[in-house]
Amino acid sequence: MPEFINGTNLESMRRYFFNGATRDYSFRRQQLHALKNAVLKYEKEIDAALFTDLKKSPEETYATESGLLLAEINSAIRNLRNWMRPQSAPDNLVNFPSSCKIYREPLGVVLIIAPWNYPFQLALIPMVGAIAAGNCVVLKPSELSPATSAVIEKIIKEIFTEEYVCVVQGDGAEAIPAMMKDFRFDHIFFTGSIPVGKIIYQLAANNLIPVTLELGGKSPAVIEADANITVAARRIALGKFANAGQTCIAPDYVLVDETIKEAFIKKLKETIIFFFGENASQSDSYGKIINEKRFDALKKYLHEGKIIFGGDNDRSKLFIAPTIIEDVYLDSPLMTEEIFGPILPVFGFTIREDAVNIIQKNPKPLSFYVFTTDTKKEKEWIEQIQFGGGCINNTCWHFANHNLPFGGIGNSGTGAYHGKYSFDTFTHNKAVMKTATWFDPNLKYPPFKGKLKWFKLFIR
Repeated sequence: MPEFINGTNLESMRRYFFNGATRDYSFRRQQLHALKNAVLKYEKEIDAALFTDLKKSPEETYATESGLLLAEINSAIRNLRNWMRPQSAPDNLVNFPSSCKIYREPLGVVLIIAPWNYPFQLALIPMVGAIAAGNCVVLKPSELSPATSAVIEKIIKEIFTEEYVCVVQGDGAEAIPAMMKDFRFDHIFFTGSIPVGKIIYQLAANNLIPVTLELGGKSPAVIEADANITVAARRIALGKFANAGQTCIAPDYVLVDETIKEAFIKKLKETIIFFFGENASQSDSYGKIINEKRFDALKKYLHEGKIIFGGDNDRSKLFIAPTIIEDVYLDSPLMTEEIFGPILPVFGFTIREDAVNIIQKNPKPLSFYVFTTDTKKEKEWIEQIQFGGGCINNTCWHFANHNLPFGGIGNSGTGAYHGKYSFDTFTHNKAVMKTATWFDPNLKYPPFKGKLKWFKLFIR
């Protein structure tokens, strides 16, 4: 086990936080600039690490990892002073004469637990919010993406002191419970699967630690008969097969109006070939499965329906081709578990209720996508389905807008982040009321007999 988790260094982080260094605006801004400069400095090493772990090209790495992180840092630097500024709040009559403010206070020492599928940005984007908010950070990158985790540790050790930001490596199943047993974090931010999220939540509950959970689920894409199927095919293929399908907000399955189903499938097949070629294993734009364990789990899904496109796979290369599958039973693992891979079930529907019933078998998904040119239909879908976030006539790219909150609902997560929402997640809103002394009526004090009518007048 890492020496770090014996409790001593965690307590040193607590002392460092209490000395007040992280609270200063100039300090926070300086740390954000240091992180930005380090990401730019080690761009080639970051690219190489993500190619090693997930076969991501430099272009995909920038678009889905380092570029998103840089945009997040730039936003925090640009808006930090305003985010930190105390906010005035209205007074009420019962407290006259008073003035009220909400102070933006850092939480303390926070723990960020990152996944392997986007191992760079899903570790460091939450950390940007924690730093901007004035916290000390313990970062646990995924052991399943070791090359990226090593680069993250190198960057953090170079630019931050261990008392301020520290990286913990190793098996998360051992390191995380050990840390949480001996130390009360002030917030835990976890991105990963629902089963592991439940374990983290239970561990945190022992000490009433607030938790943000960014989980997953089965995110549907609905295609109405009036949709532009060429655009739908392109945007669904990009969202589903980027990172070889290992994306928490990827369309997990498609529900398409029966009248355009065959035309959509034809267009989707053409699109996949255009994107990745006849043999996706040779494409620079197509990734690999993270490891053999995950490959074996995904391969089982291939037997749970009729493959109408793709299905090729090679365990030695951790390759599974972009695959379209039909005739899937709704109670099969393929439709009760998050796929998290390049396998796309497609279902036809004739009436809205049939599609809604399928969605409600896995309610409150992390994301929801609807393709239609009818504003009435889009409104009906958005209002009827509960989901974390989503798109109309697009997939996944809502994640890239740091002006939108990103988070789940129900089993797909709790809490939100990105941009100011990240700052808010790692901040305590401390309410303070200041009351003048020049006016102090006896009405507020005992004895209270006969004052009820006045209380009813002022407290309402």
